[in-house]
Formats: sequence, C-alpha cells, structure tokens
Amino acid sequence: MSPVFPMLTVLTMFYYMCLRRRARTATRGDMMNSHRTLVSNSRTLPLNAEVVQYAKEVVDFSSHYGSENSLSYTMWNLAGVPNVFPSSGDFTQTAVFRTYGTWWDQCPSASLPFRRTPSNFQSQDYVELTFEQQVYPTAVHVLETYHPGAVIRILACSANPYSPNPPAEVRWEILWSERPTKVNASQARQFKPCIKQINFPTNLIRLEVNSSLLDYYTELDAVVLHGTKEKPLLSLKASLVDMNDLEGDDYEECGMDGLNKQFSSAALGDGPNNGYFDKLPYELIQLILSHLSIPDLCRLAQTCRLLHQHCCDPLQYIHLNLQPYWAKLDDTSLEFLQARCSLVQWLNLSWTGSRGFISVSGFTRFLKVCGSELVRLELSCTHFLNETCLEVISEMCPNLQDLNLSSCDKLPPQAFGHIAKLRSLKRLILYRTKIEQTTLLSILNFCAELQHLSLASCMMIEDYDVIVSMIAAKCKKLRTLDLWRCKNITENGIAELASGCVLLEELDLGWCPTLQSSTGCFARLARQLPNLKKLFLTANRSVCDTDIEELASNCTRLQQLDILGTRMVSAASLRKLLESCKDLSLLDVSFCSQIDNRAVLELNASFPKVFIKKSFTQ
Repeated sequence: MSPVFPMLTVLTMFYYMCLRRRARTATRGDMMNSHRTLVSNSRTLPLNAEVVQYAKEVVDFSSHYGSENSLSYTMWNLAGVPNVFPSSGDFTQTAVFRTYGTWWDQCPSASLPFRRTPSNFQSQDYVELTFEQQVYPTAVHVLETYHPGAVIRILACSANPYSPNPPAEVRWEILWSERPTKVNASQARQFKPCIKQINFPTNLIRLEVNSSLLDYYTELDAVVLHGTKEKPLLSLKASLVDMNDLEGDDYEECGMDGLNKQFSSAALGDGPNNGYFDKLPYELIQLILSHLSIPDLCRLAQTCRLLHQHCCDPLQYIHLNLQPYWAKLDDTSLEFLQARCSLVQWLNLSWTGSRGFISVSGFTRFLKVCGSELVRLELSCTHFLNETCLEVISEMCPNLQDLNLSSCDKLPPQAFGHIAKLRSLKRLILYRTKIEQTTLLSILNFCAELQHLSLASCMMIEDYDVIVSMIAAKCKKLRTLDLWRCKNITENGIAELASGCVLLEELDLGWCPTLQSSTGCFARLARQLPNLKKLFLTANRSVCDTDIEELASNCTRLQQLDILGTRMVSAASLRKLLESCKDLSLLDVSFCSQIDNRAVLELNASFPKVFIKKSFTQ
C-alpha cells in the first residue's frame, strides 16, 4: 500500500480532532464559519425559516406559591404571551415557586439530605411546558421579572404530548445547564442561554431551578422557544463534531443508561489480580466505596471480582437517591437494582417514572423485594403512582416513618386511605394532593406518632377546623404543621391546636383568609406555643401590633416570621420583637403599609444579622 494513504488518514483524523476541539470552545458564529468550510463548493441551500412561539400550556410542575383554584403566583402564568415583562417587581400575574434561599432548609421541618447525591445535581424545582409546534430548538428565552438567576437547567423531550400515538422511545436531552450562580440584581431580564443542538424536534421543554442563592422569590413571566421545522444545516455536519461528546459533566450523559448492563456479572472479565485491594479489610473497602455515586459503582463493578462483590453489597445501598437520574430511570433499572437493595432504608424516587418510564408493576415488584427495611420514602411528583402503589407501600413497608407525596396530584382520593396502616409514620407530606377529609381523619386517628405534617394546598378538605381538632386530640408529638392556603380554618381550630399541640416549633398559616386577629387567635398562639421557631402569617391583613408584642413576650426562640401584607403593624412593635427574639434571622414585611423603606433601613442598621425582606411592585 502506498504510504500516501496512511498519511491522509492521519491528517484526516487530526483535522477531525481540531474540529471537535473548536466545536467545544467556539462561539456560535465560529461554528457557523466552520460549517461553511465543511460545505464549501456546495450549492447554496434555501434558508430554514425560524419559528418563534410562546408556551401553549403548563403540563407539570413541582411547586408554586399560588393556590390551586387561582391564577395569582401560579405556574400556569407561564403559558402564553408575557403579562408583566419588561416591568420589574412582585406581580401576581407571574409564576412563582414555593421557596427561595436556604430558609426552608433551616426549619425544624427540613429533612436530612441524601448521601451520594451527585454534586452536579442541584435542581430543587421544575416546570414543564408544551408548545404548539415541534421544532429543532435554536434558542430558549426565559422572561424573568423579579430576582432572576434561578434557572439552572433546560431540557427538551422527544415525546409530543399532543400526538395520539405514544412514542416507542422517550428521550430527554439537556439543552443547557449551569451550577447555581448569584445574580446581583432584582430587575427584569430576558435570559438567553446558549443552547446545544439536538437531533430530534421537540415541543416539550422543562426548566429546572435552584433558588438557594436568591434573596427573594424568583418570578417568571413567559418562555419563548425558537426553532426550525427542519433539522438545521449546522447539525447535519456538526453532529459529526459534537455528537456523543463524553467530556462534559452532565449527570444524564453518564447516569442510569448503563445500569441495566453495568451491574450484570456477565460483563465482568477475569482480571489477573486485584492489585492491593485484597490486602485491605472488607470494612475499609466498603468505606472507600461509600463515597462513589451510583453510576460510579456500576462502572467499578466491572473491574474485578473483588470490587464487583463490594459494589453489589446491599450495605452500599442503605441510602438510595435515584432522583438525579429521573430522565433515565425505568423498570429495567429497578429490576437490576433490586437484588442489591434488600437493606435499603432511605429511598428517593421523586420526579421519576413519568411518561411510562416506570410502571405500577415495576414499582410494586421493586418494593416487594426492597420495602421491608424502608424508613424513609420520597415520592414527590411521581405521577405513575395509583391506589395499588399505596396499598403495596402500606403492606410492604411496616417500618416506614417518613413519606413524601408532595405534588402527586394525579393520585385518586381513595388511594390515600392505605396510609392509615402505616402506624409508625413521623413525617407525612401531602402538599398539593387530592386527599379528602374523611380519609385524612382516619390517617390522623391511627398515626399518632406524627411529628411533621404538611397539608398545604389540599383543596379537597371541606372543614379544616375538624381536621385541626383531630390533630390536637391525636397528634400530641407534632412539632411542625404546614397549613399554607387552608381555605376555612377559624379561631376555633387555632384554639384547639394551641391547646393540644404544645410542642409545635413551626406553623405555617400563610394565606388563610378566615383567620382574624380581632378574635385573639394569634395572641393565643403566642402565649400557648412558646417553642415556636417559625411562624408564617403571610397575607393576613389583620395581624396587628398586639400580636407582634405577644410574640416578643412569649416566643423568644422565634427564628422566622412572615407577616407580608398586614396593614396594622408598626415599626415600633417590630423593634420590640427584634430586641426580644435574639435568634430571629428572617422577617418578611413586604407590602406592610406602615413599614416603608426608611423603616426597613433603620431596622437593618440596628439589627444587621436579621434579613428583613421588603418586596416591591414597579
């Protein structure tokens, strides 16, 4: 063979490597220039017209500040054209998530984090939006109107929610991702990240957010999807450059795809020896491996038989967090994991299983093998759940103490009755579920060990006074109670709660319009619940100086107080509160008509360790 041909091969490979490197570091304009080089001497192709569209509807989300029967501060405001942009400020017509900062992580109700959570998974909330037309995305613009900077990931899905035929395969691709960063401005902006190209059209976009660095609630107004109906010319050639690029750190690219085969012992070769690992004590190797992520364990299991044995030891899976791999996790993944999860105590399946990834039968098979030792089960936003799933949980998990069903809004009301069989429950999260009053009364009657309970935005409950009366009678150990947006609780319920649950450290009564300070209900809370560390009385316009002074006199351990929207509180009473409550770190006085910006500045100067929040509308 002529020596010319090997030389051409080497030059071709070198040129290809240069293109790959340039594709990773170049700007969009540079990549277009590279494309022109690749297609030089070709005829000019007609331009592929760009389609620009706003979201048609919001199909799923993890939380929102608003009510289920309103549009104020709800995720549904993301559908359609902007309502507020380019104005800045706190507007009810925007989409707002439930939390911001680290305040909720510092509350008595906060859960301990899972071990082995990948450092590059930092998403806290999400929202999924559909668009009219499927396009190959060229840009995604997010209109942020207040405290921007929460969006950290944008993903696209291959499934068309409007297609009558379910797809054979559903894929999620990351268009853009970044670690949380601090944006030192609260003004509106049009966020235009540089997205990567994908090789399928989409009309389903997912935003994931992390609000931990924000000073206040982020507000989103609209999402704009730019794209072309035909595959862009760039991707026809550039796909040779950037497809299957494995040098990034996106956890999806190296996540659960390989679980099904990487755990298989058939893939294990016969290595010559185990190096020096067989000289170490078994417990020491286990300790070393405990610092690896689940995908890393999968890979390490293929290196030698000794490490395969360690990687498959059930002790490595006592805490199993599968939420970071929601986009890949399926029935097959659970099947290969279940043999190693006989001792699992903490299991996180939040966000997983949507669009057929996990079936009811796959979940029940897994839990029948792995449920006997479960103490904590996180199932937030798991929309494959049905009554059968909760029945299996109640039968297979006799030791369960912690159950999170937050935003499982597709669960039918009758399914929740099985929770009453879990007599050891200490924590139960039912935020945004369709639980009904009779079922909840049964749960409260049998689950007397409850310490943490969230009934926020449970719109199917007719009479919260009856519910609170049962809580006061049966749940004497209760430490935290979330009644956010409970529509009809009155001073009678508050009186029973204060008398029966004297250990309460956290109480959220935000947006409960039927409570009136004139009845003495808030003063009663202050006098009878001296252990309170967090009290939210958000949007209750009747809170007055007397209530604040009672808190100052009786609740000296208070750390967080939200009195947003009251008209009756003066700066003088707040000063008394701040002088008495030395541990107070968060005070929200937004839209308090007697507390102007000057008063906030003066209080900040006198109490610099307290974060005093004062929202505004432009």
